[in-house]
Amino acid sequence: MDRRQIVACVIIALWASGIVSCTRERPITVGSKNFTEQVILGEIVAQHLERRLNRKVERKLNLGGTMLAHQALVRGEIDLYPEYTGTALTTILKSSPVQDPAASLALVRAEYQKRFGVEWMDPLGFNNTFAMVMHGDDARKNRIATLSEAAQYSSGWNLGVGYEFQQRPDGLAGLLKIYNLHLNGSPKTMDLGLLYKALEQGQVSMVAGNATDGQLSVLNVLVLLDDRHYFPPYDCAVAVRSEILKNNPPLRQALNELAGLLTDHTMRRLNYQVDGEHRPVRVVAEQFLRDAGLLR
Repeated sequence: MDRRQIVACVIIALWASGIVSCTRERPITVGSKNFTEQVILGEIVAQHLERRLNRKVERKLNLGGTMLAHQALVRGEIDLYPEYTGTALTTILKSSPVQDPAASLALVRAEYQKRFGVEWMDPLGFNNTFAMVMHGDDARKNRIATLSEAAQYSSGWNLGVGYEFQQRPDGLAGLLKIYNLHLNGSPKTMDLGLLYKALEQGQVSMVAGNATDGQLSVLNVLVLLDDRHYFPPYDCAVAVRSEILKNNPPLRQALNELAGLLTDHTMRRLNYQVDGEHRPVRVVAEQFLRDAGLLR
């Protein structure tokens, strides 16, 4: 028996006895959808798990839209990703929106566990629902702070909206029905990235944005209070395959440490740091974790 045969025999013997394994610990894979907020959240989760679990975390960020990210989760191509309760209900579960945040989360949790073997962690703390926004100076001048007050504005509104907002079941038609906003002509549809520019330039007097848009942290604007609770909640939480939680008990505790840490204001600021200030996502995520006291 030559030297190579001896070495091979030793390796086989060690493997058979359990001293040496031919497989390494499988890395946890974090995914995200394909827009700034999702990529930031995915990076925050990935960095936090790397430090807390002291193990390799793979990133599959910027995957695509909701269905692509969900299918990747169900197939086991990723282990977890951040999702929104309103999106889960309407897009994945094909259910009607639920206005109560606690009821919405409970329904999503039950159906995801039953249908997909996926568990929803506690919400991260922010609600990325729709937001009706007007210029701050106009709001102060006309003493408007709520959508009900906006409905009483006799001069009417030049409304700017994204293409999707006109078609959604929780979008424009229902908003006009609940609040009876007076519009000056048909809404102007445009890309989401142009809404706030149009508002600043006076092309429109109100826009339909999202509650965590980065521009809201720096512009002189006011998000009108949805005082009749028309818009359903879009609370963000991490959706995780139940199998990976079962096989990695410390994972649950690590993810729970992120619950409640991100307010609407904080998410707006993080989004603007990436989109407006062009800071690297990795740097923004690391600074957030440091500020939150999770880097020790």
